[in-house]
Amino acid sequence: MDDYFGGRVKLRVRGFTRSLPMSLLAARDAVMGRFRSTLRLFNVTEQQWRVLRTLSTVESLEVLELADATGLLAPSLSRIVSDLEERDLISRRQVPHDLRRAEVSITRRGQELIEAMEPHADAIYAEILSAFGKDKMDQLLGLLRELTNELNRLPPVVHEQQELSIEHLRLSGSPQRGRPRGSVTR
Repeated sequence: MDDYFGGRVKLRVRGFTRSLPMSLLAARDAVMGRFRSTLRLFNVTEQQWRVLRTLSTVESLEVLELADATGLLAPSLSRIVSDLEERDLISRRQVPHDLRRAEVSITRRGQELIEAMEPHADAIYAEILSAFGKDKMDQLLGLLRELTNELNRLPPVVHEQQELSIEHLRLSGSPQRGRPRGSVTR
């Protein structure tokens, strides 16, 4: 069996560079690498950009909907929303009928930032399409949507605690090893 780089592989497991997660991560990093200098130019992080781009296409979203749409975890999103709100790029308001929930929307200033960044982003997308090809990009995006949909239809992978043998725990480092956090030895 050959690995991704053409060398011989002695292990029975799939080469790390040919694994789906690593291939997707490498592609994501290559794509985002094209955008990072523009994001820095406008003093926006990748995660902030995802939030702003998402909100620029809708009137408003509840925070949980925004987390789902951007693929951000709630604790990270909370910090990002606070930062963007402080910069007057988005606004947050309580949902009138349920004060535990909040809606977020992009402000005029946030929309102006998106519009200022748009020519840069369009040029980068054009460069990527020129290098990769429109047909291949359409095919790739279609396959990724299909993969996502198929995987989302599968039941979650759940391992029962009994499945963890003593050998598994030894190999992975049992969580019971060592002192409990915060304990002091004398």
